[in-house]
Amino acid sequence: MAEEIRAEMVANVFQVIAREGQQLGDGQTVVILESMKMEIPVLTESAGTLTRMAVNVGDVVQEGDLIAVID
Repeated sequence: MAEEIRAEMVANVFQVIAREGQQLGDGQTVVILESMKMEIPVLTESAGTLTRMAVNVGDVVQEGDLIAVID
């Protein structure tokens, strides 16, 4: 079952760490968000292959926006 990683707050995409097709383990960083001068890593909750990266550096995400999909 696919895991959808969604934004938990309004933030800027500061850095994209993972790329599509990459194998990721549980708890690995996918992107780093920036909000109020704080850097917030967004982590996987399960292992799998990153099949879709829905954001790019500089994007602004709203709470609930899709960041990535892991299968």
